[in-house]
Amino acid sequence: MSGNDEFVIPFENLPDGFAETLEDPPSVPVAPRPAATIVLLRDGARDMEVLLMRRSRRAGFVPGAYVFPGGRVDASDALPGVVSLLDDLNPETARERLEHEGEPPAIAYYLAALREAFEETGIMVGLREDGSAPPTAAEDPTVDEIRDALMGDRISFDEAITRLGCRIAGDAIEYIAHWITPEPEPRRYDTRFFAAKVRAGATPIVDPREMTDALWLSPHDALARLDRGELPMVFPTIKTIEALARYESADDALAGYGAEPVRTILPTLVVTPTGVGLHIEDGG
Repeated sequence: MSGNDEFVIPFENLPDGFAETLEDPPSVPVAPRPAATIVLLRDGARDMEVLLMRRSRRAGFVPGAYVFPGGRVDASDALPGVVSLLDDLNPETARERLEHEGEPPAIAYYLAALREAFEETGIMVGLREDGSAPPTAAEDPTVDEIRDALMGDRISFDEAITRLGCRIAGDAIEYIAHWITPEPEPRRYDTRFFAAKVRAGATPIVDPREMTDALWLSPHDALARLDRGELPMVFPTIKTIEALARYESADDALAGYGAEPVRTILPTLVVTPTGVGLHIEDGG
């Protein structure tokens, strides 16, 4: 993404109520909460595909928008038990890649992204001893029971991984972006974006507690649907999909992102006569 980027999303392509929140901003900006998002990638019959989930219209943050799986980072995301199930990734390498010191530790962002992926999609980004991926919650009721127990705080994430007979290949997860929610918004997040490849044909579950739809789409198809007003999304999702459109396969995308530095983006939002504009300062 080049400096001084600026573009406008028409009102009809935005989630319900998004523009209205900008017209009455808090007098003092809300402190952003640590969060993690993960782009699940798979190779389709023709093109690389990304998984988009539609948030419930009852959701407190961007209701009705198509998003990547993600959520807040919890203190438990950096506990030794779950960190021990990572291969080729440790707290020090995570800290260097994210250029992040302090709390929560950098490794927690990686693990929060993986946990949220399993909770929201039923897809565990892990490998069993024979090198195969476990079934998804949509494909196996036992996996869905494990997911439900995790979401209900009856088991920890490391217990969920262990019950599925998995370990996490840390070198298959790439850090790809860092967005901070603009200051006028009432709910703000300091979000690290990651990407990971999952097996072809992986079927997500749609849990009505949080989501109402799940779509595997090529980046080009997703952007075409956005242009037709069929796929309401917010700026970080759109810009991530635009960047992914450079790549033909999931492996290409992960390799490309792994070779790139990641800059922090804190955009400015402006309501225009036709929509909401996004401005990113040079070197953001």
